[in-house]
Amino acid sequence: MVRNQIIDLLKKAAGDDAMADILVPEIEALGHYSTNVAMRLAKAQGKKPMDLAGEITEKLRASAPAGTFEKIKTAAPGFINFWLSKETIQKEFEAIVGDRSFGLNETMKGKMVMVEYTDPNPFKLFHIGHLMTNTIGESFARLYEATGAKVRRANYYGDVGLHIAKSVWGMKQLASETPRENESPVKKVDFLGKAYACGSRAYEEKAEAKEEIVAINKKIYERSDEAINKLYDAGLAWSLAYFETVYKRLGTKFDDYFPESTIGDEGLALVRSRTDIFKESDGAVIFPGEQYGLHTRVFVNSQGLPTYEAKELGLNKKKFEMYPLNLSIIVTANEINEYFKVLLKAMELVLPEVAAKTRHASHGMLRLPSGKMSSRTGNITTADSLLGDIKAKLTEHVSEKSDLDASEREAVTEIIAVGAIKYSILKQAPGQDIVFDFEKSLSVHGDSGPYLQYTYARLKSILRKSKVSTEGGSASGGENPKSKASPESLDSETELALMRKLFDFPDIVANAGKRLAPNLLATYLHQLAMVANHFYESTPILKDENTERMNARLSLVETVARILKSGLNLLGIRSPEKI
Repeated sequence: MVRNQIIDLLKKAAGDDAMADILVPEIEALGHYSTNVAMRLAKAQGKKPMDLAGEITEKLRASAPAGTFEKIKTAAPGFINFWLSKETIQKEFEAIVGDRSFGLNETMKGKMVMVEYTDPNPFKLFHIGHLMTNTIGESFARLYEATGAKVRRANYYGDVGLHIAKSVWGMKQLASETPRENESPVKKVDFLGKAYACGSRAYEEKAEAKEEIVAINKKIYERSDEAINKLYDAGLAWSLAYFETVYKRLGTKFDDYFPESTIGDEGLALVRSRTDIFKESDGAVIFPGEQYGLHTRVFVNSQGLPTYEAKELGLNKKKFEMYPLNLSIIVTANEINEYFKVLLKAMELVLPEVAAKTRHASHGMLRLPSGKMSSRTGNITTADSLLGDIKAKLTEHVSEKSDLDASEREAVTEIIAVGAIKYSILKQAPGQDIVFDFEKSLSVHGDSGPYLQYTYARLKSILRKSKVSTEGGSASGGENPKSKASPESLDSETELALMRKLFDFPDIVANAGKRLAPNLLATYLHQLAMVANHFYESTPILKDENTERMNARLSLVETVARILKSGLNLLGIRSPEKI
C-alpha cells in the first residue's frame, strides 16, 4: 500500500531508524498524507525542522518512482506533505477490488487472546451497563481476530454471594408471583429482579431479614437446604437461559464460562500460600496495598471465605492453565479501576507470568437522560427495554412501502436498533461516559449506526438494480460487467477522494486493535459513508452512457459496500441488505 511505500522512501531519505507518524490530513490542502519526521530528527541533528524537511523532501523527490506522487511539499513548522498522483490512486484501487481480506492483517497470527467481558450476575437483570461492556468487549474480540489471533470469548459470572442470597430471600417472600415454567425468559428474570430489589431493601432496613439472608447465603454455599437449593437452581437456570437470548440478539457467542463458585478454592489456596505477600489483620487476610502506593484490600474475610479479589486471582490462574494465552484482556466499567490496580499488583507478585500478559481495559458508564440506575431499588433500565424503546422509535424509518414483508421489517428494525446502541457506544473513546441520545443515535443523516447501515443498503440497492452480484457475477447469470471495468475511467475528484478513503482501512483496523480503540474505526466508517454518499448523490452511475465508466463506478460502489460491511462487522454491527 501507498503508506508503506512512503515509509520505505522516508527510511532511505532520512535513515533506517527514522521514526515518524504517517498522518492523513483532514484538509486536502495539507496533502493526502503527511509526516512529522523532520521535527522528530531536527534537534538530534542540530538543524531547524523546516530546513531538515526541505532536505528530506529533495531526496524523496529524487528517489520516488516516477508518477507516484503529484507533488511533495514542506509546510511549517516542519511537515512533509504528499499528494498521490491520479494514476497511483487508480492503481491502488485496482489492487483492492478483488482482495476479500483487505483490512485484515497477520500481526497476531499464531497467538491466542482471551477477552473477558459482559460478566452479568445471575438473579439480577441484564441492564444497559452490561450492554455497554458486551458491546466494547465484542468489538475488542473482533479486532483481535482481524489481526489473525485465535480469540476466546470469556464470561465470568457470580453464581454465589450475598446478592444471590438476597434474591432467594425475595423469591420466598414473593412466592405467589413465581412465574410458571412455560413462561418467557423475560418474565422470569423480571421476577428475579423484583426479588433482588425486595431482598436488598430488607437486608438494609430489617435486622431480622438480614439475619435470614446471611443464613441463606451460608446454605447456598453448603447446599444444605433442599428448599433453598430448589429456589437457587431455578433462578440460576432462568438467568443463564435469559442471558443467552440477549447474547444472541447482540451477536456474541461465548467460548468459556467461569462461574464464581468454581474458582474460589483455588484463589483461597493462592492467598494462603503466600504469607510473605498477604497479611493477617483482625481475623481476615489482606493485601497491604499502601506499601505499593495503592490501598489495602481484603482477600480472605474474617469467616475464612475468599473475597472477589482472591477469586479473581484463582480465575486468572485458571485461564492460563486452560490455554496458552499470549494476552488476556478483562473489560469492566471504570468505576472499579482502583480495585483492578490492587488486583493486578497482587497478581504481579503472586502470578508474575500471568500478570505480564493480563490487561485491564475499562470504559465509562452508559446512562439515559433520566439519570443513574439502581438494581437495589429496582430502578433499572434493562437491555431489552432500551432496545424495545429504540425499535418503537425506528418504525417510522423502516417504511411499510418498501419491498420488505412484515417479518423482514421486524428483522431489519431489530438489526438497526442493535446497531444504533452499539455505534453510539463505540464512536466514543472507551473511557468516556455516555448519555444515550435517542434523536442523534437514530438519525439517518448524522454520525450514527443507522446512517452507516442506510448507506450500505443504498449501495447494495444500486448493485441490485445494475444486476451485479456482490460475489463477482451477474445477478442474471451472465458475464460480470465489472470484469470489463477499468479504474482509469474513474478520474473525477469525487471518485478519486472515495478511492483514497478506502486505502486507510487496513491502518485504521490495525490501530483500533492495537490501541483497543474501536472509536477510531467508527470515526473512519462515518467519514467513508459521508464520502460515499457525496459520490452517489453527485455522480450518475446507472444512467452513465459510457459503459466502461459505469462498470468502473459499479466496481467502486461494490468495493465501498464491502469495506463498510467489513468495518461494521468488526464493531459487531450487522448490515441489512435492504431497508
